[in-house]
Amino acid sequence: MAGVNPYIQKGPAPKATQPFKVTFVDEATGQSTEVSVDPATFPLGHIGLEGSVLDIADGAGIEINHSCGGVCACSTCHVRIEKGGASCSRATENEEDELDKAPDLSPESRLACQCVPNGTQDLIVLIPKWNRNEVKETPH
Repeated sequence: MAGVNPYIQKGPAPKATQPFKVTFVDEATGQSTEVSVDPATFPLGHIGLEGSVLDIADGAGIEINHSCGGVCACSTCHVRIEKGGASCSRATENEEDELDKAPDLSPESRLACQCVPNGTQDLIVLIPKWNRNEVKETPH
C-alpha cells in the first residue's frame, strides 16, 4: 500500500457503489484491456486514492508508471480519460499543480492516482506512450 502525501489535503472522491467497466488503452502498443469493476469484490485500496484509476489498474495487473507511489507528488501517472470523465472526482488544485509538470496535456488529462470514478459510467483510459517505464529493476 502506498503512503500519504502529508502536504496535501485529499479532495472529495465518492467511491463507486455499482459495477462498471474501465477500458485501458496503451497508446504505445495499441492494446486495450477491459476491466470489469464490481466495488463489492474488486481488490481496491492498494495504491493511490482508494478506487482510483491507478488502484483499478494495479488490481487488474495493468502497469501505469507512478514514481511517487500514488500520493500526488509527481506527474508520472498522467492518463487521459477519453470517455466517462464526468463520472470521476474533480481534480483538486494539488492534482492540477502536478499535472502542469506532465508532457502533452489535454482537457481529458488526469493523474491516475487521484481520479476516482463513481461507477455511473464506463471509462476509456488512454495510457500515453511516453508513460511507459521501459527500464525495470530486476532482482539479481
